[in-house]
Amino acid sequence: MPTSPETALDGVPLRRGLPRVPGGEPWPPAGMAPAWAYRPPEPEPEPVPEPATPPLVGADHAPAAAQQTGTAAEDEQLPAARPRPPRWAGRALVLVAGAVVLVGVAVLVARWLVHLEPVQGFLTTYPGDYPLPEGSPVGIPAWLSWQHFFNVFLLVLIVRTGWMVRRQQRPAAYWARRVAPQERISIMSWAHQALDVFWVANGVLYVVLLFATGQWVRIVPTDWSVFPNAVSAGLQYLSLSWPTDNGWVHYNSLQQLAYFTTVFVAAPLAIATGVRMSVSWPSRPRRDRLFPVEVARRIHFPVMLYFVAFTVVHVSLVFATGALRNLNHMFAARDEVSWVGFWLFVAAVVVIAGAAALLRPLFLAPVARRFGTVSRR
Repeated sequence: MPTSPETALDGVPLRRGLPRVPGGEPWPPAGMAPAWAYRPPEPEPEPVPEPATPPLVGADHAPAAAQQTGTAAEDEQLPAARPRPPRWAGRALVLVAGAVVLVGVAVLVARWLVHLEPVQGFLTTYPGDYPLPEGSPVGIPAWLSWQHFFNVFLLVLIVRTGWMVRRQQRPAAYWARRVAPQERISIMSWAHQALDVFWVANGVLYVVLLFATGQWVRIVPTDWSVFPNAVSAGLQYLSLSWPTDNGWVHYNSLQQLAYFTTVFVAAPLAIATGVRMSVSWPSRPRRDRLFPVEVARRIHFPVMLYFVAFTVVHVSLVFATGALRNLNHMFAARDEVSWVGFWLFVAAVVVIAGAAALLRPLFLAPVARRFGTVSRR
């Protein structure tokens, strides 16, 4: 670039350094440099103070500094986004809160009703149970205690796998029959259906033993008075005045109807709808029209919720109406108040929790490969 004398006169002194030879003069020689060759150092940018409370950063919003151009905006590290709770968690919280309020209102109403004279007469006429037929067995045999444990064990795992199937979006692995490798299902669906097979087998054995030993009279109503007695028992439960009963001899009418519904209504519905949605369903146009898969889905999930609600209420009443004696009936097959049944119950809970923790593709895949083909995405 050509320079003029004026530019040279307006120059700046050269910055001199060390001599090029020992004992020589500093280099370069003293002189002036033109002004155009001098570039003053750029001032450092002033630090931008951070706000006292940094704004949250979501998927659709960014802070204003990140939208600006420049080194400061590019080097700024954005604060981590706070994870949002899943949508179903908020709904579940609302449902639980609503259920607690409804139960509280029901208890207050029931406690008011039982003091009315007509209601007291009804409770006297229908105390909450009725005599069983003559010759009915007394006590709970050991096989019934074992059946109870196996049923709870399988039911918890079935509900867990069913919920995981319903919530999963991208399965970690798939399973398919060797004869039909193109019909793949998630490995969690395979686990759910495999557990169903054991649950059905356990249920069939339970029903056979139930009628073979005469224990069926405990859960199958034999008198029409079961219905008003069930209302009476429910009113006593709600008023927090537990009905007088002895589960070692017989159940009250509300328990009897609940057990009958669970064994002979809810369980068959769960089995029928589960088979319709499984890979074992023999698909034929006529059969599919008679039992659409959409109908099966609409029934299957509410039935699962019924089992969950039944279990929660059942366990709550077991502990509220004499835990030690009830747990001895259910897990130790003995009619006494001791800690044997309680510790057997604790052991059962530990076994069930451990099995539920193993329901992962890492542990399911080796077992599933014995019955089909396991593949990744």
